[in-house]
Amino acid sequence: MKNKYIDLIEQSFEFPQDEFHIEDGELYFHNIPVMDLIDQYGTPLRISYLPKISQQIQRAKRMFNVAMAKVDYAGDYHYCYCTKSSHFSFVLEEALKNDIHIETSSAFDINLIDSLYEEGKVNKELFVICNGYKRDTYIENIAKLINDGWYNTIPILDNMEEFNELDNHIFEACKIGIRIAAEEEPKFEFYTSRLGIRYSDIVPFYLNKIKDNPKFSLSMLHFFINTGIRDNAYYWNELSKCVNVYCDLKLICPELDSLNIGGGFPVKNSLAFDYDYEYMAEEIIAQIKSICQQRGITEPHIFTEFGSFTVGESGAVIYQVMGSKQQNDRERWYMIDSSFMTTLPDTWGIKQRFVLLPVNKWNNQYNRVFLGGLTCDSQDYYNAEAHANAIFMPVLDSDDDPLYIGFFHTGAYQESIAGYGGIQHCLLPAPKLVIIDSDGKGEYTTKLFSKEQTYKSMLKILGY
Repeated sequence: MKNKYIDLIEQSFEFPQDEFHIEDGELYFHNIPVMDLIDQYGTPLRISYLPKISQQIQRAKRMFNVAMAKVDYAGDYHYCYCTKSSHFSFVLEEALKNDIHIETSSAFDINLIDSLYEEGKVNKELFVICNGYKRDTYIENIAKLINDGWYNTIPILDNMEEFNELDNHIFEACKIGIRIAAEEEPKFEFYTSRLGIRYSDIVPFYLNKIKDNPKFSLSMLHFFINTGIRDNAYYWNELSKCVNVYCDLKLICPELDSLNIGGGFPVKNSLAFDYDYEYMAEEIIAQIKSICQQRGITEPHIFTEFGSFTVGESGAVIYQVMGSKQQNDRERWYMIDSSFMTTLPDTWGIKQRFVLLPVNKWNNQYNRVFLGGLTCDSQDYYNAEAHANAIFMPVLDSDDDPLYIGFFHTGAYQESIAGYGGIQHCLLPAPKLVIIDSDGKGEYTTKLFSKEQTYKSMLKILGY
């Protein structure tokens, strides 16, 4: 009778998969034995597997360049990394090995670029795409970059008032962009994004404010929708409207040459995940070219801004199951040695699901469980997977060998949303963070980036 956990997985999914396989009942992540990491560093443990970042970047570059070649596309492709997904130095340094550019969203992002420049990691040819609603400090920092010779810095106007502020602070010739205020999906609580300038205002705004200003050159139109790049009528309709606005602008603004289609490639969140990245890249490029040909417009250079896609699948968080609690006839709780609210805030904030797998005991029988965190908050739990409204885990043994579980593809946003290095709910310490690199030949190295948070550092923040 096939009632082991490994039988459940092999019967439910195509398994093993690219990043996961099993040896002797234990999980390997990118050919790295996760139990070895646990033996060395303990739990809870956050890990970042750097080679995956470069793999994702090269994958997207290859897909878009192939898509362009198939339709003889005239423009170039530029990959930008959204720093807000993860600001860590090791993430930026790995990403920048791949000849990419950067998208920023706040004033301190510019200081981050200054630091990378001082270390020789970037130069002034870098495209810096400056998004977001801009406060004074952000405007001043953008202006400093441009005035210092960063000629590929492109502030994207989120509202029409920003233009006057930029005009007051920038003294050199400057490229700028305009963000379109896209319409939201019908199920949203509002109709139009709070970000960007509405379609009907863009052409009049260009004619009245930008066209005759010798300092500014409108070079980019920016398009982004919150739901990401999905194969549905909503996405294709919004993309079509955006490209048509680009064509309208290009007719009166010959220096306009770039279309930024934002980001939104999804991250694998289940062993059942199925998304045709190649098809989507090819269809996007084909539709942009088709509309431009119909309008008699030269196709634009394409910029994408991938954050979660870049770094998401490089991350994982490992926990120990401390014990089991049978609370009624139907609900068995496995209690972990940390908190979902403090280490994976998206799980309770937006009900985000990640790839969840046990690290060991794959040869045990399985049972349905709920996972509970250590805080006293009622929301500190995890009770379903992306492909099912249940969680199955190996049955706990009666011996002293604990069960370990891992949440994978957690590399985007979780540290910054949780408040890395700050105070945590119920004063639970932030876990260790370990960086993993590989030589591509089966050998890997680990480095402890930060220790588990101490009570002294937390009390200092609180003024004790």
